Amino acid sequence: MHQRFHLSNPIPIFLALSAVVSGIAGYYFETFLPPILMTLIGASLGIGATLLFYYLFQLLARIVNKLPLRFNAALLAATVALALVKFIAFRWPDQVYYPAALLVILFSVLLYFSIKEVAIQPQRKWGWLGIGATLAFLSGSIFWLQGEGSDPFREELPPPFAASKVTALSSLGLESPTVQGQYSVTTFTYGSGEDNKRSEYAEGIRFKTPTVDASRLLPEWKGKKKKWRERYWGFGVKNFPLNGRVYVPEGEGPFPIILIVHGNHSMIDYSDDGYGYLGELLASRGFITVSVDENFVNGHWSGDFRGNEMPVRGWLLLKHLEQWRAWNQTPNHDLAGKADLDNVMLIGHSRGGEAVSIAAAFNELPFFPDDAREEFDFHFGIKGVVTLAPTDYRYHRQMSLQDISYLSLQGSYDADEVSFWGMRPYRRLTFSPDSEAFKAGVYMHWANHGQFNSTWGRKDFGGTMGWLLNTAPMMSGDEQREAAKVFVTAFAEGVLHQNQQYLPIFKNVATARDWLPSNYYLTHFQDNRTKIIADFEEDIDLTTAHFKSEIRTNNLSVWREENLTTRDKGSQENNAVILGWHYGDKINPDSLASFTIVLPDSLDMRIDTLESMVITVAAGDSKWLNSDEKIQAEEASQKAEPLDVTIQLTDRSGHTAQLLISNVKPIAPQLKTRFTKLASLDKEMIGDEWEVQPQTFHLPLNAFENSGQNLDFNQLYKISLVFDQKTLGVVVVDDIGFSSQE
Repeated sequence: MHQRFHLSNPIPIFLALSAVVSGIAGYYFETFLPPILMTLIGASLGIGATLLFYYLFQLLARIVNKLPLRFNAALLAATVALALVKFIAFRWPDQVYYPAALLVILFSVLLYFSIKEVAIQPQRKWGWLGIGATLAFLSGSIFWLQGEGSDPFREELPPPFAASKVTALSSLGLESPTVQGQYSVTTFTYGSGEDNKRSEYAEGIRFKTPTVDASRLLPEWKGKKKKWRERYWGFGVKNFPLNGRVYVPEGEGPFPIILIVHGNHSMIDYSDDGYGYLGELLASRGFITVSVDENFVNGHWSGDFRGNEMPVRGWLLLKHLEQWRAWNQTPNHDLAGKADLDNVMLIGHSRGGEAVSIAAAFNELPFFPDDAREEFDFHFGIKGVVTLAPTDYRYHRQMSLQDISYLSLQGSYDADEVSFWGMRPYRRLTFSPDSEAFKAGVYMHWANHGQFNSTWGRKDFGGTMGWLLNTAPMMSGDEQREAAKVFVTAFAEGVLHQNQQYLPIFKNVATARDWLPSNYYLTHFQDNRTKIIADFEEDIDLTTAHFKSEIRTNNLSVWREENLTTRDKGSQENNAVILGWHYGDKINPDSLASFTIVLPDSLDMRIDTLESMVITVAAGDSKWLNSDEKIQAEEASQKAEPLDVTIQLTDRSGHTAQLLISNVKPIAPQLKTRFTKLASLDKEMIGDEWEVQPQTFHLPLNAFENSGQNLDFNQLYKISLVFDQKTLGVVVVDDIGFSSQE
């Protein structure tokens, strides 16, 4: 029946209100239509929407009036309670939580009426079908939430190391760096002796340590953070403990010392015991290793310091080294002379990864830069820094280190730190001419954030958010930690024992293929013997590079320099050149696309010491050519063909030598990821399904094949990238140069 409007009916007033507000919105909604027309359209839409909801709510009201009051009250109470739970504690995104809550409510209503139906007439099948449907929904939901998810991209990838032609280090007689060393290992703890929560740092300690006053480094220790933390821990910022879990090689020493520090896990789910796999191995190879407890500054329901605690994370490491210096200098102490404080390495995970760079920088400062009342006098021999899935944005200052060896590891399935932030300090780190330091980076596909710590697990999202994570593609925890042991121990041997045998791993990871779980590992390596000719950072002129070099191109479809972004559109703080080509149906040798650096007369390099050409390359996206569907189809048809580039060197007499990059190692394909069980949720929470992650290629000069007469490296004139292997493609190129032997 048609509803008449009476004076007692308020709908005309609200229709007018909707028309006015919607009309104003339409007037200011800029389109090609006249504003007055947009006003009328807006007002009409407002009236239409109001009427639609008016009749819809009337219909719902009639249904509600036919239901028992108790049912309506229960339904409303449950709806409000679910909304309140979402607001307080249930961290699912809105686009997942509210549809899920609606489904739960609908099936709860179905279950109510089905049970009522069965109770009245057990023989009627509709009630039993409703109960069955509800149970099916419940069991299916539990199965989906507790399942690992799927691995949608693995079949697109060729097997890792399958095409490798490089000699494995194992075939040269080297043992894996994961093999236990010659030393027996003793494990103990030191600490305040008064830890209310952790017996290992109370009655379980072997050596008692003093507390330290961190109030100037963490003035944010106040409010509810102060109240609840001090109630839980029994101490405050003026008396932070120096707690450590020690793995020490048995012997006189002195031994190099390595400190490991965890990241921002829950403060009541203690993290420092998760690096025993590194502690035991490193100690057996002659390194004192200490896993440092800093759980008391970690996140908690009472609050997270949001990065304001980063200085104290780094400073505490230096205070631990001060304690070791005190023990070293105490006659007759069990640890006297044990630690070689001129050979120190710091390892940090997550926020701890940023903290170790902060500690290395603070080590040489006379004052705390944020409050000069806090004096520093450390000056330890920090020779190396290792960062595991680090942050590089928590502290308001960015650390730029010099003449310290550096290694960073990052997983592609890290749902906590979704990009390789560790490459930013890698690029900022510099070497003086006589430095023996080096820097390396490793991007590990299918590795996550938590499994670098043996207690954090596979789910980087905590609580109920972990139910949404797609863990099926990930490496197992044992595999991820085995890979970490290979890289970290190889680095420690090179930095603290000056054992250079394992460094080829960082130049070409296939040399360690017999020691590593099968996976894609994208590596970087540089030292002061590397001279970069083009890094695309110096200016916005596409035709210039360092040392007054000139850049020329032929037949490219894409040529631009840009700052590389992360999957969530952050900055990698690195410029690179994007090169794309498209030939059509076939490759014409007479019109190949190329990118050439024309060198100046002198590069200020000793040609006789040159060992390899260095270039950083990543696969790009064919969509960057343009959005032509034909190109997309061509690219799809060539998926099985790996991306490859010919590097051609030319001397001033026109003699050439060339090398396919794949003869050294393949260019990795796009390493796509699916972090959550819903692709749409991935886009919202994580970002793109892949991001540009280059790797460094060290191309031995003796591997280049001469065309005709031998190339004269003393007269080197041009470096060319020639795209002669596929009819179309895009590459990202960076850091072109040479590496010498000395």
